[in-house]
Amino acid sequence: MSEASTDRADRPAEVTDPLLWGLSTAVADAHQPDEDRVCTSPSCVGAAWPCAAWNNAQEGLRAARAPRPAPPAAATTGEPDHGDPLTGWSTDLVPAARSEALAVSAA
Repeated sequence: MSEASTDRADRPAEVTDPLLWGLSTAVADAHQPDEDRVCTSPSCVGAAWPCAAWNNAQEGLRAARAPRPAPPAAATTGEPDHGDPLTGWSTDLVPAARSEALAVSAA
């Protein structure tokens, strides 16, 4: 079995990414060894255990416990940053006017 359950009560307090934790435990639980140390998951088709999927699940469990990086410091100038017109979904930038009319054709 994996080292933890997907139940919230069993999830360690230091988990910072519950979704990654849950997915990783599900993969680890699905990739268990049989008595011959062969992975029982149909997707592994007789691969020796620990299989790649189980190893990746263990890495996911470790990553789910990693501290999250601090968010970047916000600008405190009070002015919106318009240095990059592609940043963000909402902007007060207006598209430039076209000097020529667009041709419309019927399809």
